[in-house]
Amino acid sequence: MFEGLTRHPVRWLVGALALLVIVSQTVSIVREDQQALILRFGEIERTVNRYKPKEEFGRSGAGLALRIPFFESIQYIDKRILGINMERQQVLSTDQQRLQVDAFARFRITNPVRMYTAIRTEERLQQQLATILGSSLRNELGKRTFATLLSPERGAVMDNIQVALNREANKYGAEIIDVRIKRADLPEGATLEAAYNRMRTAREQEAITIRAEGQKEAQIIRGTADGEAARIYAASFGKDPEFYDFYRAMQSYRQTFLGETNQGGTSVILSPDNEYLRHFRGG
Repeated sequence: MFEGLTRHPVRWLVGALALLVIVSQTVSIVREDQQALILRFGEIERTVNRYKPKEEFGRSGAGLALRIPFFESIQYIDKRILGINMERQQVLSTDQQRLQVDAFARFRITNPVRMYTAIRTEERLQQQLATILGSSLRNELGKRTFATLLSPERGAVMDNIQVALNREANKYGAEIIDVRIKRADLPEGATLEAAYNRMRTAREQEAITIRAEGQKEAQIIRGTADGEAARIYAASFGKDPEFYDFYRAMQSYRQTFLGETNQGGTSVILSPDNEYLRHFRGG
């Protein structure tokens, strides 16, 4: 054997290389943090070490994966929790605040078959989820005020964004673990004082609207009361016209001689037989 090796070293070298190629095309190692798809002519034949909820480390399907050389290939997919960073987005809140928002999300590929069928690679999946995250963020924050991001309600906002993002991620075989806002700042050149001024202006406009509604309600109530008073006066006049005439005359005398129009002590000179003083005649 050794003599044959020395006589034909090239043949032995070629044979060894061919054997190594066949072994490399037959046996693959799938790590604990990987999932693998066995592809036959581009079609998915089976999966290896697929993600399972609550799976214990070291007790998964990781290890050696056998495949038919030259007919089957292997595609590795990450099994770990991955992250996506959203590029800074400008969001307009309901109180007309333009905010610069940075956010990130963490996800895991739970269905490698669906992921490979829908979008092929992890890089394209991350790009797609980043786009969806930006859209979900704008839609949700566009329904909120700037003050919401500074209040405990911010947690509920993030939960809503996670639900919306997870709904889309499931279409690509992924599960969203968490979504968080890293920063939410006013645009460059804008100051807090300007923001407070806009908030104060909005509150003043709201107060004007409330006062206008109050005045409208007051006018309606006042008009209803005046109409009721006129009705009562008319009914009283119909029952005793002479008393009603006397009562109205006394009100007129009080306003003329003792009311606000005569606070300076102005003298009024009238003839004794003046019609205005008829109720003073005869004692």
